[in-house]
Amino acid sequence: MSQDLFEGLEPEQPIRSSVASEAASRAALLLNKLAPLAERMRPKTIDEVIGQKKLLGPGQPLRVAFETHRPHSMILWGPPGVGKTTLARLMADAFGLPFVAISAVLSGVKEIREAVEEARVTMAQRHIPTLVFVDEVHRFNKSQQDAFLPHVESGLFIFVGATTENPSFEVNSALLSRSAVYVLEPLSAEEVSELIDRAFEREFPGLELTDDARKIVIGTADGDARRCLNALEVTCGMARDRKLTVIDGDFLRSALPSSLRRFDKGGENFYDQISALHKSVRGSDPDAALYWMCRMLDGGCDPRYIARRLIRMAVEDISLADPRAMQVALDAADIYERLGSPEGELALAQAVVYLAVAAKSNAVYKAFNSVRAFIREDGTRPVPMYLRNAPTKLMDELGYGDGYRYAHDEAGAFAAGEVYLPEGLEGMRWYEPTDRGLEIKIGEKLARLRELNEQAAKQGKARKR
Repeated sequence: MSQDLFEGLEPEQPIRSSVASEAASRAALLLNKLAPLAERMRPKTIDEVIGQKKLLGPGQPLRVAFETHRPHSMILWGPPGVGKTTLARLMADAFGLPFVAISAVLSGVKEIREAVEEARVTMAQRHIPTLVFVDEVHRFNKSQQDAFLPHVESGLFIFVGATTENPSFEVNSALLSRSAVYVLEPLSAEEVSELIDRAFEREFPGLELTDDARKIVIGTADGDARRCLNALEVTCGMARDRKLTVIDGDFLRSALPSSLRRFDKGGENFYDQISALHKSVRGSDPDAALYWMCRMLDGGCDPRYIARRLIRMAVEDISLADPRAMQVALDAADIYERLGSPEGELALAQAVVYLAVAAKSNAVYKAFNSVRAFIREDGTRPVPMYLRNAPTKLMDELGYGDGYRYAHDEAGAFAAGEVYLPEGLEGMRWYEPTDRGLEIKIGEKLARLRELNEQAAKQGKARKR
């Protein structure tokens, strides 16, 4: 074909390309405007990331990885809205790697296989690995997590998993051993405030937040950048519709639904707050105990669960130092069942305060665990004949129950010198009452009874085996 056939087309080619490029740019711009504010505000470089200074500051591990162009598999562990997805995307961009995102909530084996095939094509054509980002990786079961292992080991994948759960419990040890674990923290109030300023500068020029409104947004965000931006998007959109230029606290409260603090009912934050409540009660701090209980209620925790935990605290940490504590906890649980929320929650609050100020003892808890541990290691010792029951004539003839001393027939309803443990365990002590609450009296009584046993032994009245 002669060259002159293309002469008429050559000038037009750039024009068509330019038109297509312009159309694509307009489409991209439109999509960007339609995207949620959190997506529009997503950082384009690590220098734009707000927060995570312990990972991205000078000389810190992720900063070094970016600067040395050494990608590696990792687990990003942190609460929602702290930049896990953003860091994965920035890493792919910085290293020029294809980016494949998989949601463990919505995906399964099919999506994993598709990612593998896509990565193989890339490796064959460009000789580079694919960065595979798995969001909520803890939602994948063991076999699904195992499916990534051979491809991580072969270098086909740079694996980046994101999780809100403790990876020590939720990520397979094999996958965990091949990944660096980086802990991301919630944004501080100052960092959320910086994010607010950036959002107003970029997206909401002409609008202002009062100091009161800013505090509300920061509290609503609770360290979560996405929640912060979602709150701003709703509020600023309404403000523009009403031709406002200043957003105050009253308008913000009316624009936003009542926002709950972050409280993942199945996640680590859930157990952290339970731990804080339990330790506040154990530490005899009623104000802290009330605070953590209300935090849990505010976050949507079932009050019945709190009630069960209070009963556990009464048994484990107060016990015989104040036996009334167990009844108070049981009564609070029963009152809540009768009244429901919110009236029944006051009974739980009363129980929390009582447990916090009650005398503390874990003597029974320690004794129980010690005896169980001893029995697991010890042999099976027979019940002494004099302690056995004799419900049949044969048993009676065999000597079951012979020589048993009925305590009620003796002085003070106590058979001094009697032994109730199996042979070889005489004198063993596991329960040692504390010097707090009712256990002071219990300790004094046990001391008197032991003294009577010693006197019986000296007088030759103690049981001999």
